[in-house]
Amino acid sequence: MVEGLVREFVPRALVAGLDFSGLQRINPKFHCGRRSARQREGDVIWRLPTCEGSDIYLYLLIEFQSESDAWMAVRTQVYQGLLWQQVIDEQKLKAPARLPPLLLLVLYNGERRWKGATGIRELIALSPDSALWPWQPQVRYNLLDIGAFPKDELARRSSLTALLFRLEQRHSPQGLKELLDEVIGWFRQHEGYERLQGLFTELIREIFAGRGVNLPKSGSLSQMKTMLSTQYDVWKEQWLAEGEAKGKTMIATQFKAWKDQWVAEGEAKGLVRGKVEGRVEGKAEGKAEAKPEGKPKKK
Repeated sequence: MVEGLVREFVPRALVAGLDFSGLQRINPKFHCGRRSARQREGDVIWRLPTCEGSDIYLYLLIEFQSESDAWMAVRTQVYQGLLWQQVIDEQKLKAPARLPPLLLLVLYNGERRWKGATGIRELIALSPDSALWPWQPQVRYNLLDIGAFPKDELARRSSLTALLFRLEQRHSPQGLKELLDEVIGWFRQHEGYERLQGLFTELIREIFAGRGVNLPKSGSLSQMKTMLSTQYDVWKEQWLAEGEAKGKTMIATQFKAWKDQWVAEGEAKGLVRGKVEGRVEGKAEGKAEAKPEGKPKKK
């Protein structure tokens, strides 16, 4: 899956010359002593040899972000230095040895588009004309803003990575059901991916948990789809009824886009019904007021 991510979503010029058959995961053992820094054990770092068979390796450091970070370029510079220090210590590098090149990837799955600078020089308060400019760091990272990828472009891709990116984006209930069908179909066509299917199922569960829906901790993708289909029908009927009864838009807390849509439908029905009933009642009252009074009784 990492190979698919790099091949499909990293510029081809960066991918050329890499030997994916030698892909190997590395566990980072570095951390910062500063109070604001996190232990970096959760990072996903891979080593890729080149097709030339040299000792030059490419490290992929993938950062998962849920919201835009204006100082990500500074963070990635720190991680780069720490990772190189780990390589120096573990491999006991000595001059004239050289450090392996790095490619830092930032995967962003937030709803709002990423606005942070992708290069550290963009954050330095210094003019490029300054004599100090050549001595400033040049660290950059490659941003993969999942929500920025056009849905139709991702739909044309048949890879599992593209399916995961599509799951991270918002869909209608029907669209999500169809997308889960595609995921199930992919695993049916590709045998021998049982472990990856389990990991993918867990990723889907985490995606829905982030949206306020807790799925069972056990169960297959097919069972997950059946449960979601039933749950969506329950939510839709509930929110339609609430919108129709109150005749106004409700504040959604889960799956806001879908709920607002269904509540609006219920609201429209409620308002139309109210207008019709109001007109009927108004006509009835008007007739009652317009009805001439009976002749006074004779004394």
